[in-house]
Amino acid sequence: MFPSDRLPLVERYAALLAGAGVERGLIGPREVPRLWDRHVLNSAVLSEWVPPSVSVCDIGSGAGLPGLVLALARPDVQVSLVEPLLRRTTFLDEVVDELGLAEQVEVVRARAEEVHGRRRFDVVTSRAVAPLERLLGWSMPLVAPEGALLAMKGSSVAEEVERSRSDLAAWRCAEPEIGRLGESVLEEATWVLRVAWDDPSSVSWPPQRPDAAAAGRKTSASRRGRRQQRPRGRR
Repeated sequence: MFPSDRLPLVERYAALLAGAGVERGLIGPREVPRLWDRHVLNSAVLSEWVPPSVSVCDIGSGAGLPGLVLALARPDVQVSLVEPLLRRTTFLDEVVDELGLAEQVEVVRARAEEVHGRRRFDVVTSRAVAPLERLLGWSMPLVAPEGALLAMKGSSVAEEVERSRSDLAAWRCAEPEIGRLGESVLEEATWVLRVAWDDPSSVSWPPQRPDAAAAGRKTSASRRGRRQQRPRGRR
């Protein structure tokens, strides 16, 4: 699951999670005994669905799961860890420096929405960040026309997709793909959802929900109408 020369780095990262990660409240103390299977290896299997030599944005990265683990597993990808909380980005900066990953991994202190319109990525990852309807709004504006969202989800992911059909249609997404990764190596396989654009050639930049764009035009027209109806003062 990891290149042999990176195993010491993975072990050091796990030790940092179990130490400073717990002390700073990024990982619960009860998670330490199952750190490898539930967090590290659970995140590493996501690399099965990541194409070679792509750019990856991990939103709501927290302690670096899955983005930092993905970087360790795949030296060929460039990873941006997007996280708004200072104590988390401080931890991530320290880990990146200690593991010598500065040329491959960048830490961005921001909400996903603050990156919209500034950057786009081949893959946008997340792990238990939000329900799909909200996750689409945060992730799809960051997804390049030929790229995809990869979200680590729970076993009820199929039901979540069905509840979000109208949102998927509004964003003009292709039919989502659901997969179970790591069944041969993990005690509990990882559920992953992949969402791509339905028609990459029609994706504007930055992408916006068509209904949201229509609402914006309607609001602007309404404001113009109100300005035109205002009585003019005496000169």
